Amino acid sequence: MSQKLGQHFLKDDSVLRKIADSLSIGAEDVVIEIGPGHGELTKHILKKKPRRLIIIEKDGKLAAELSKKLRNDNLRIIHGDALKLLPEAISEEKLPGVGYKIAGNIPYYITGYLLRIISGLERKPSLTALVIQREVAERITARPPEMNLLAASVQFWAEPEILEKISAKKFKPAPKVDSALLLLATTENAEKIAAEKYYPFIKKLFKQPRKTILNNLSEGLPIEEKKRAQEKLAILKIDSVSRPQTLDVDKIKELASVFH
Repeated sequence: MSQKLGQHFLKDDSVLRKIADSLSIGAEDVVIEIGPGHGELTKHILKKKPRRLIIIEKDGKLAAELSKKLRNDNLRIIHGDALKLLPEAISEEKLPGVGYKIAGNIPYYITGYLLRIISGLERKPSLTALVIQREVAERITARPPEMNLLAASVQFWAEPEILEKISAKKFKPAPKVDSALLLLATTENAEKIAAEKYYPFIKKLFKQPRKTILNNLSEGLPIEEKKRAQEKLAILKIDSVSRPQTLDVDKIKELASVFH
């Protein structure tokens, strides 16, 4: 069952310990682990003695095994799909003022969907530590001149950092590609534009990355509108013939607030 769900179990103890360490777990923290599998990471998190650890496992057999072998008053095991249950689990918990944290060695195929769910949470985790495909982690942490749609989406609400690159050999069964430990620190800076306007804007901005910023933003518009768009870019001191990959997130937010 677990292999059908795309799970590759991380067996390297030093990496598992680093994931738990990266969360800086305090005595008042609530931690949510997604896809605990056999509990390899779970045990390291429990050693940190969080106030509460919630684990969400989709595989019924694994969830049953975890309930038998993990005995801890501060542990709650949920059997189900984290993509559906995460917002509910958060709302049900009486979260402390310092907030909560998310961790997980997740199946590669849910990465994008999970990040979208977290980005849409009214109350986001202060820290998120995920083991994901290395190539995807590198795209998320990209900076100009290699900015991209995924990076712009995640960096809107978090500061991403790759803490460690993980060889496929450290998993069982081994995946076909290497992984990376990605840490996301949720940012508190004031947004120049609301999320519901920002995300549709960046889809347009990065629709055709090989095209210039002006051409992407003015696609389908009459000549007069294209000229106005060019004037707006000039005011923002953005070269209209440059490409969207050259913009950092702060500039993209500024741009979105003018063009939304």
